[in-house]
Amino acid sequence: MHPRLRALAALCLTDPALKVAATHEAAAAALETQSFGGPVRTHGDDGRVPGRPDKPERVAATEVGKRSPFTTEGRAALIHSICHIEFNAINLALDAAWRFDGMPDAYYRDWLKVADEEARHFTLLARHLHTMGHAYGDFTGHDGLWAMCEKTSGDVVARMALVPRTLEARGLDATPLIQAKLRRVNTPDAIEACAILDIILRDEIGHVAIGNRWYRWLCERQGLDPVAHYRILYRRHEAPRLRAPFNLEARTLAGFTGDELEQLSRP
Repeated sequence: MHPRLRALAALCLTDPALKVAATHEAAAAALETQSFGGPVRTHGDDGRVPGRPDKPERVAATEVGKRSPFTTEGRAALIHSICHIEFNAINLALDAAWRFDGMPDAYYRDWLKVADEEARHFTLLARHLHTMGHAYGDFTGHDGLWAMCEKTSGDVVARMALVPRTLEARGLDATPLIQAKLRRVNTPDAIEACAILDIILRDEIGHVAIGNRWYRWLCERQGLDPVAHYRILYRRHEAPRLRAPFNLEARTLAGFTGDELEQLSRP
């Protein structure tokens, strides 16, 4: 099967363990593929996208329960929320690899590699959650990440601008703050969670960098100014407001320019 169709098949799966396994297989197949060839999209092939389990119950972001790291239950809820983000991130990367025809081979390899790493992150967090007496699906979750995926389904430029380099870049800012709170707790489960978050932060810098690289490539191909066009897309698709504090070191490593970092300080 074509690796992009493998990505679609994985995207449609509802069982998390099966989705993880299929994602790893799609990523491995991509490494052995010399050319990703022409279009693979067909009419109506996104009818089962994305595949998601019945649990967690999906609620509005404002209705997600409290996740204080200073109680055992609160830490489990916090780990669950990050696990849910990583599950969605698997779907986001698979969708980026499958949905958009006409991109260079390197683009598809990049996003299948991202999907592979997101699946590994999900597995690490789900196993850690199990050691805390819980499983993925025990707490509520929201659909903020996938909602932006749907908004940008018809525009690969908008997808690169607003998913990896906006929503996922917010994770670069949030992760050190979460780790700081967990270190204050200093229980064995909190310390283990910090170690997992170290892995995730390292990999996510690379994922955001991939988004930056392809966003700029697309802007150059279409004769667009990356900074000016980003502001247009940000408003058009009603992206969430970017809030300080920003992890400027991680954002720099992920390829944001000095001009882009300076823009963060403006309204």
